[in-house]
Amino acid sequence: MTQEQTGLRLAAAITIGTGAVLALAAHPITNLPVRLLADLMIWPLDGAETGDRPETRLALAIAGGVMAGWGLMIWHLAGAPLRQMPEVTRALIRRSVLLWFVVDGAASLLAGAGLNILGNLVFLALFLLPMRPTLRPGPV
Repeated sequence: MTQEQTGLRLAAAITIGTGAVLALAAHPITNLPVRLLADLMIWPLDGAETGDRPETRLALAIAGGVMAGWGLMIWHLAGAPLRQMPEVTRALIRRSVLLWFVVDGAASLLAGAGLNILGNLVFLALFLLPMRPTLRPGPV
């Protein structure tokens, strides 16, 4: 496995885990990590974000499932597809990550949680850095 594949699979695993945490936040007993993060992202830091409303819980369930599924898809793309069709696979991953970043960032601003963009930059780097040309296998 190349360094590029390993980096993408690490990013995918983190995305799957984050999706699971979001999905678990759909239940009040397991929503503490997301509740604390929301409180940090939506100033002031006051504990007002409870995540208890049914529509919030539904949105967390959906977002968690989508994020976990997206991570699993990228995990698989980082395997045989990346080896067999590297440029097509990189383009698929790059475009999906950039679209997610733009939509999530814009929606975060609309929701009054612009600080979320800082966290999203970490995910953006996790996916784009492994695909930078210096990590790609070159001709021997």
